[in-house]
Amino acid sequence: MPAKLSVNLNAIAMLRNRRDLPWPSVTGIGRLALAAGAHGLTVHPRPDERHTRHSDLPEIRALIDDEFPQAEFNIEGYPSEDFLTLVEKHQPEQVTLVPDDPAQATSDHGWNFVADAALLTPIVRRLKKGGFRVSLFSDADSAGMTAARDTGADRIELYTGPYGSYHSDSAKAAKELERLGKTADAALAAGLQVNAGHDLTVGNLPALAKRIPVLAEVSIGHGLTADALEYGMAGTVGRFLRACGW
Repeated sequence: MPAKLSVNLNAIAMLRNRRDLPWPSVTGIGRLALAAGAHGLTVHPRPDERHTRHSDLPEIRALIDDEFPQAEFNIEGYPSEDFLTLVEKHQPEQVTLVPDDPAQATSDHGWNFVADAALLTPIVRRLKKGGFRVSLFSDADSAGMTAARDTGADRIELYTGPYGSYHSDSAKAAKELERLGKTADAALAAGLQVNAGHDLTVGNLPALAKRIPVLAEVSIGHGLTADALEYGMAGTVGRFLRACGW
């Protein structure tokens, strides 16, 4: 089965937040994406609420529950106590833990699973006890997959930013793709499922999906939102679904 597509709404929220106005509607755009065939919605509610606001979360949860019960809600973020409380309140199907500093513009690296094991293991245990699927943001580093599994997580999410950054250098992109592929191979061997996200486009998704045919999910925001300015949200979701192999 091809990778499922989760639409990250952060860029939509950032556009809305430029003005003290309720549009573009984060929930409304999420509805368009799901109606066009997206399998889920992703948000990253940072402490300063500079894009997704805490008030968006109950609306997105209700949208999925009431209109698209087959879809999934993925909340990602650094596992502070405030974040964990937010997750437990809004009950996403998946929680993706990222090692972000609150001041970072965007996620730009994965966990060090060996060094961060003491932090991650009890948090993963808490989330799993709450019934959540847990995914951990990961660099392309096959050596860390046993330690990632030992935290109790269900999945890793491959950080594909470097791969996406080589959009004009096919040789470097191919080298990075193989690093991602070997990491995915190691994760699967360790018993983990594999997600991916960051700077994925309709141009680089097919190669990723071919190298990692068991990819479970891709979470895409910036590239998808940029394409939506040209093709509309419904048309863009269709383009990304086809790029995933649907």
